[in-house]
Amino acid sequence: MTRKHDTSPGDRAPDGTGEGRSGDQRFFGPSFAALDLGTNNCRMLVGTPSGDGFRVVDSYSRIVRLGEGLHHSGALCPNAMDRAVAALQDCADRLARSRPRMVRAIATEACRRARNGGEFLERVRRETGLDVGIISTREEAELALESCVPLLEGAGRRALLFDIGGGSTELAWVRLGCGPPSLIGYASLPVGVVTLSERFGAAAFTEDGFDAMVDDVMARLTCFESVHCISREIRDGGVRLLGTSGTVTTLASVVLNLERYRRALVDGIALTRREADEALSNLRALDRDALSRHPCVGPERADFVMPGCAIYAAIASMWPAPDVVVADRGLREGMLLRMIRADGARQERRRNQPVRP
Repeated sequence: MTRKHDTSPGDRAPDGTGEGRSGDQRFFGPSFAALDLGTNNCRMLVGTPSGDGFRVVDSYSRIVRLGEGLHHSGALCPNAMDRAVAALQDCADRLARSRPRMVRAIATEACRRARNGGEFLERVRRETGLDVGIISTREEAELALESCVPLLEGAGRRALLFDIGGGSTELAWVRLGCGPPSLIGYASLPVGVVTLSERFGAAAFTEDGFDAMVDDVMARLTCFESVHCISREIRDGGVRLLGTSGTVTTLASVVLNLERYRRALVDGIALTRREADEALSNLRALDRDALSRHPCVGPERADFVMPGCAIYAAIASMWPAPDVVVADRGLREGMLLRMIRADGARQERRRNQPVRP
């Protein structure tokens, strides 16, 4: 394994622990807040500009399982909505204390797919004051790419970025080497760790069930492969495979044999194919109880590790790159960078306005 870059956008509390730091007074200047309501998690990041990126002043992450039952019912269930509203109220309370200059809050696959997604977000607005907007699958891919640009410096001609979420998996095929990385093509697969977990249940922990999940995802990847011929590009060299999700950060944690998650050690690490495969095999050898006790998994994520590993295994089989770069960054970081740049451009325009006599 190798470290690609030490380009973390800032320190933060580990995701999945419920709450990070709040109201850190060591940092000055305007702050910006990004909130991502996903199928499984509610996450928020508050940062203040620092160099070309930002410093984190508050971090929040809570598993809410908003997409619970969505695969079968087509709607968000009352208990899941209540959990999400409670987490969003926590976020709103923290924002009221930190008073950022700009806030952007987004929702992804669960709210895109649910027939009552719009109704739920209206409830969120009434009860928390947060205006949460549903983003498109394309913007989801673009935000993930934006956050990972520093990890793609000097990576070659092309990059394949994948983001394994709760309700969907985003793929981005990226052109490198001619200015900023640019999106050649993207796809959103309607499979994520929550959807596969609900479909396969206990079978996800069996050999046959795992293979069935891999086959299911492989079938969904073939269209993207046929359009972009990524396998051929990988054989020709110069293609970087980059993953941003809890699945790949878990694999990296297993490779590093961490007793607790440490973002600074995981973000930007490059795992060889052999290392990633061995970590995958180690996790597959564990049953659900053992996964719930694993320091890199835990009880809240035990149900989702095998579905995530199956999605990763399908991607790695379809596109066998020699290594995979692991990113602990994603939509929130992409939103923060966009807000900071937009605010900087506004401030520059104001400074350059002629003074009226």
